[in-house]
Amino acid sequence: MTLKQKVHQRYLQMVNDNISLLQKDLADLKESGTNETKSTAGDKHETALAMLQIEQANKRAQLEKVIVQKILVEKINSTIVATIILSGSLIKTDKGYLFMSVALGKALIEGITFTALSPQSPLGKELMGLKAGDTAVFNNKRYYIESIE
Repeated sequence: MTLKQKVHQRYLQMVNDNISLLQKDLADLKESGTNETKSTAGDKHETALAMLQIEQANKRAQLEKVIVQKILVEKINSTIVATIILSGSLIKTDKGYLFMSVALGKALIEGITFTALSPQSPLGKELMGLKAGDTAVFNNKRYYIESIE
């Protein structure tokens, strides 16, 4: 398995973990709501129920966002090696490794820190279409592209 494939798998696992966590939170909130409906405490009961409904709506929105991220990460073919930066590229720069996918933050794999960023992010836009040996400038920082996988 190549380094790019390991990075891809790790970020896919992170998204799946987020989905599982959000689904558990939703199940817990549903159970709390069921328990709350058994109470007859008047205004306190109505307020608690409304708060639970708001929290459930927030968790459902988060879950929908993470499911979209999963779909986008799953679409990446980690076996393709391009000569220019595309969605799915693993980029080695003088500032570290970047994985062009969706904005999922940092991950530590084999002692190396990787940052997943979106092609729509400001840095992602600067990098898209560049090749090894090129330089991108973002926030007054220069990113020298050493290699692309």
